[in-house]
Amino acid sequence: IEGFSYEDVGALFLNGTTLESRSGYAPHRLQETPMGLLSATGWPNPGVEAVINQILPSLDMGHTQVCANVCGDSVQEFVEVTRRFNDSPVAAIELNLPAYEFNSTKDLSDAGDQAAQIVAACRVVTAKPLISKLSGHYADIAPVARRCVEAGTNAISLISSVAGMAINIESRRFALAHGVGHLSGPAIKPIAVMKVMQIAEMTRRHGVAIIGQGGIRNAEDAIEFLIAGADVVGVCSGLYYDPHVCQKINLGISDYLQRHGLSSVTQLTGSLKK
Repeated sequence: IEGFSYEDVGALFLNGTTLESRSGYAPHRLQETPMGLLSATGWPNPGVEAVINQILPSLDMGHTQVCANVCGDSVQEFVEVTRRFNDSPVAAIELNLPAYEFNSTKDLSDAGDQAAQIVAACRVVTAKPLISKLSGHYADIAPVARRCVEAGTNAISLISSVAGMAINIESRRFALAHGVGHLSGPAIKPIAVMKVMQIAEMTRRHGVAIIGQGGIRNAEDAIEFLIAGADVVGVCSGLYYDPHVCQKINLGISDYLQRHGLSSVTQLTGSLKK
């Protein structure tokens, strides 16, 4: 994309990767909403070996870090994909815990135990930094995040999405072939900012970083996450609408720091006045 530079981002996260290749769910997979994007893709990908041997060598790793994103239907799949990425040049490994929730038929009332089990098992097979990605589904996200920290995660990224659905009123069928999907975009930002605040004090005590994400479209959105307690921010669906949004966010944050007499983003992190 003309004008896009890897130098504008601190890290590039790969799409969700599973052990074997997946074609994903049948279309339709995406549905725009008034303030977001509803998706149910099934994580189509060529499998971890193809990602390591074909996709990673094609990426420019000289100007930013590349991080893996691991999906799976079982603890064993998470572990095996993590083990393969441990011997690759990725800088860190993100565990896409919502992917397990979404595909699991298990009772998710004990989600903290399930998340911790995945993190602990993956911690054994890699020395690379682990990032636990959490969804916005939990009424109280703090206990789940705390279990991930106790299991050995190095960072928490939140939120990935919240569950949602849309209906085609003419056919009276689901708008997405899978039925239920993941809602991302501006509609979930207030939820995401709150979830970041709810875990910020705990993660700070343990020296665990927060990657705040969910509906970030501009510098003002990013700054909200930082003030709530995020150490860095992530942009996903915002790139669909503006591929240059990261550069604009960086410039906007720099301008904010200058206007407020601050010398570093770290002075913003967790600076919410209650």
